Amino acid sequence: MTKLLTKLFVKNSNEFDNPDVRAGYGNMSGAVGIFLNLCLFGAKLIAGIFSASVSVIADAFNNLSDAGSSVVTFLGFKLAGRPADKEHPFGHGRYEYVAGLGISVVILLVGIELIKSSAEKIVKPESDTEISAFSLCILIISVAVKLWMFFFNKSLYKKINSSALRATALDSLTDCIATTVVIMGLGISYYTEINIDGWLGIAVAIFIIFTGISTFRESLSPLLGNAPDAEFVDGIRETVLNDEMVVGIHDLIVHDYGPGRRIISLHAEVPCDQDIIKAHDAIDLVEKTLERKYNCLATIHMDPIALNDRYVNELKYNIAEKVAEVDENLSIHDFRVVKGETHTNVVFDLVVPYKFRFNNNIVRELVSQKVNELDPTLIPVMHIEKSFTD
Repeated sequence: MTKLLTKLFVKNSNEFDNPDVRAGYGNMSGAVGIFLNLCLFGAKLIAGIFSASVSVIADAFNNLSDAGSSVVTFLGFKLAGRPADKEHPFGHGRYEYVAGLGISVVILLVGIELIKSSAEKIVKPESDTEISAFSLCILIISVAVKLWMFFFNKSLYKKINSSALRATALDSLTDCIATTVVIMGLGISYYTEINIDGWLGIAVAIFIIFTGISTFRESLSPLLGNAPDAEFVDGIRETVLNDEMVVGIHDLIVHDYGPGRRIISLHAEVPCDQDIIKAHDAIDLVEKTLERKYNCLATIHMDPIALNDRYVNELKYNIAEKVAEVDENLSIHDFRVVKGETHTNVVFDLVVPYKFRFNNNIVRELVSQKVNELDPTLIPVMHIEKSFTD
């Protein structure tokens, strides 16, 4: 079924980083969700009226809210697919993250409402609830449909790595569990005359709220600006270092303006004795390779370094060892030496991990002491920074 729907809704379905393809997958998920949730709403509403069950009717309106979530998914991908304009030169891709955020809020609201209704059932239990074969059949079909929707959206989420579709998939899973609990409550009440609907409802509500919080955090993270995936970073490093002109990279930053709309910037180290035109051409080729391979914009700053200066290379190695004595997680780059008559300035960038046990002033003092142990005439000139990718 998923393959058939993909053929109908999505052109060039294997180009997962293409914004148009992502919009196609999102539109397909939204359209399927709207249709199926409206069908489930109507069927459960009829079943709830026949069985005089408030929990079944409440579950029906839960499906109506899911149809609203599907509308949010549909609109989110539609808006995310809009081209760049004067006010938004990097496009509208982050609407996809906003859609995931909206669905997370809906999940949280459903969980809160379920806690309220379940508490009311505990305080005022209902004794006139009846279960019919018709109502039970509809609820079982609903569980099967929601389970299929979970796997359907999960498969789409894995293809395009969309937080919005992951939230939609988890929303379907929580509905599947909620309806299963409703069936259990009706069955137990029917056979034992013990009404545990409310307690089961609270247990499910807690699970739904936990899921809502988890999807909310995952959808919010890219809007705030999270670190890129390690696999993606490793791929960039490998691509850049594959050029024989480049001997090292640092200060890699991935700017995320929505899936398929990324900007990569980094510093590439090249030998200082190379012809400047030749080095510039090599960097241009690397930029084009990155853009073609990762469907992004790439900007590379070229850093000339001395590879054939034995004194500089040995000094860099010795200072790197001294820095590691302070902490093995510290590293240096952009190393330069400026010699004077009375002292020598060693200029470098010092990379410090996040939540490091020392503040920058203490780190600067400790590293300076270690450098002075090598030679008192060495004056370290450090720029302390944090990595944007680790």
